[in-house]
Amino acid sequence: MNGIFWVLRTGAPSRDMPARYGPYTTAYNRFNRWRKARIWDRLMAAVTKGHDGKVQMIDSSIVRVHQHASGVKKRVEIVVWGEAAEGSRPKSMRASTAKAGRSRS
Repeated sequence: MNGIFWVLRTGAPSRDMPARYGPYTTAYNRFNRWRKARIWDRLMAAVTKGHDGKVQMIDSSIVRVHQHASGVKKRVEIVVWGEAAEGSRPKSMRASTAKAGRSRS
């Protein structure tokens, strides 16, 4: 099992598994047999049931921090733009475009 967990944790190919876990083909074949027998599904169901369904898994590949983001306290600045006066057109649209886009019906 340690060999299977090592491959799953590192994301490395099975053939790169350290020799201390035994032949990589054994771990690979065991993982596939257990997957087909739905043993992993039953294992996760038992873990979830044991913790009242409060199990969260985080994939470390999505938890990344930019190298410059660590250790610096960020300041959040909220910029509020002034509200447009009633009846005024949006400033980003030319007047001729606004008239051409109107429906005549």
